[in-house]
Amino acid sequence: MDIALPSRARQRRIRRTAIAVGGALVLGLVTLGLSRLKPAPPTVDRATVWIDTVKRGEMLRNVRGVGTLVPEEIRWIPAVTEGRVERLVLQAGTTVKSDSVILELSNPELSLAVQDAQSQAKMARAQLTELRVRLASDRLTQQSALARAASLSNQARLKAEANEQLAVEGLVAGIDLKIARETAAETAEQFRIERERLASANEAIKAQLDAKQIEVEQKEALARLKRSQLDALHVRSGMAGVLQQVPVEVGQRVAPGTNLARVAQPARLKAVVKVPETQAKDIQLGQSASIDTRNGVIAGHVTRIDPAVNEGTVSVDVALDGALPSGARPDLTVDGTIELERLANVVYVGRPAQGQGDTQVGLFRLEPDGKIAVRAKVHLGRASVSSIEVVNGLREGDQVILSDTSAWDAFDRIRLQ
Repeated sequence: MDIALPSRARQRRIRRTAIAVGGALVLGLVTLGLSRLKPAPPTVDRATVWIDTVKRGEMLRNVRGVGTLVPEEIRWIPAVTEGRVERLVLQAGTTVKSDSVILELSNPELSLAVQDAQSQAKMARAQLTELRVRLASDRLTQQSALARAASLSNQARLKAEANEQLAVEGLVAGIDLKIARETAAETAEQFRIERERLASANEAIKAQLDAKQIEVEQKEALARLKRSQLDALHVRSGMAGVLQQVPVEVGQRVAPGTNLARVAQPARLKAVVKVPETQAKDIQLGQSASIDTRNGVIAGHVTRIDPAVNEGTVSVDVALDGALPSGARPDLTVDGTIELERLANVVYVGRPAQGQGDTQVGLFRLEPDGKIAVRAKVHLGRASVSSIEVVNGLREGDQVILSDTSAWDAFDRIRLQ
């Protein structure tokens, strides 16, 4: 019969307890270690990302926009008066001279108004002639009265002088001398009055003729206006060029001011480039620009900047300094690039997909082995179309991923393969 030894059983229990405690401790340490391990970086195909190298040197700042070629000289031809479109003489695309008739309107009421205005002007001219003749006759009558008064005054003066001499010799009575003097004074006053009356009559005649002349001129101006409106029913181009639009149809009634046609000079074009409002703040007049017509590039310079923003863009006018390539025509879609400035000796890199000027972004910078990319905080400065200044966070020679990395925002490292 076997007898259990108490000392051996106790040793076995201690050993089992130690093994259990040690296993639990190891398991805890392993769990702790695993919890502190970083997650494995995601793997990215190198061919699917855009990698660029940070450089130092001169950086050209420019902005780009899409626009159209627009004639520098455009003439919209409005309707001068109300009318009905009778005939379209020319079609869009036709080369026109300044007196080319584009379309014809009709307005019977205007024809009657022209006849009435001409009749009134003719009547006013006849009335002016009649008034001039009548006033000339009145002036002659007044001049005749003045001449009689002058004659009577001279006669009375001579008679008074003769009586003065006779009175000295005692040959004329005193009463006769007084009568002669009074008569001479009266006729002299009458002559003065008639002279003033003639002067007043001349002023009155001039005023009446001037008033009638103004009336005649008004009626003649009205007649000329009506005639010009009637002539304007034959709508002319007014300038040499190419007829671009005729936005009316035969039979259509048009009101005064309605645009009937557009004529432009196709040989003198400018580019109107629409630049995003966020990039337009540094554009200045006179800056160099290039316009790509897809059939050639034309040099130019900025001549006007629209002060208002329209649908998120700013319109910039660019005058073309070079010759137009073949195929250039109004409303042709073009790409415009405006040179803002040249920055000397700056650190720059290609513009990231999500990078704007004067912002701080996170970019993945490649490790020396080129297999791991680590996120780095980068402060960006002045921006251009395809490049941007690096203020800090990167050094010359660093390689960074410029593609959209928003899919890996949860990771600070990625692996390239």
